[in-house]
Amino acid sequence: MRIILLRHAESLGNVDELAYTRIPDHALPLTEAGQEQARRTGPVIAELAGDEPLAVYVSPYRRTRETLRLLNLPAERVMHEPRLREQDWGNLQEADGQAVQKRLRHEFGHFFYRLPFGESGADVDDRVAAFLSELELRRPDPLHPRSVLVVSHGLTIRLLCRRLFGWSIELFESLSNLGTCEHRVVELVDGRWKLDRPFQQWRDSPDGAVQQ
Repeated sequence: MRIILLRHAESLGNVDELAYTRIPDHALPLTEAGQEQARRTGPVIAELAGDEPLAVYVSPYRRTRETLRLLNLPAERVMHEPRLREQDWGNLQEADGQAVQKRLRHEFGHFFYRLPFGESGADVDDRVAAFLSELELRRPDPLHPRSVLVVSHGLTIRLLCRRLFGWSIELFESLSNLGTCEHRVVELVDGRWKLDRPFQQWRDSPDGAVQQ
């Protein structure tokens, strides 16, 4: 099995943090630049998929669904998968409160800090693990395509890789999210998952762990 991991294209929230105070996170649209970004990325993903059938699992958020639509890919099956949604930030209507939560989350750690009325990174990790377990059960099915595209969000993709590769929490927290419309490919080779290229690392992992 091969999994292509793609972060959504540029959304309004990526360029205007105050957009979260006016629009629910799940409803944020792509910007015009993000729409063009997705169109340009379509041929790249199509080349990676080749002639093989493609199964697509997409977060149900508007920005991920719009990204997928603009990729214009032929797909054997497309499933909206809530477990691949962005981390739930709870109530973001107050700009000052949003800034406080971001500061506390950075100080406490992105994995364990639970946002008020929202999720911690650990909560996202649990639902990503459930998704991967279900995908593993589908792997032997000859009707399920060998190539899988996951269209999701920055933190969710990092946690999906943390689960696949058994990365430590310290290593996970030392890695940056993919850029908008940036991708990685993980492939099962001789029973082990291989990553095509590492994530950008903004600091050394405190425990000395390295990406596989």
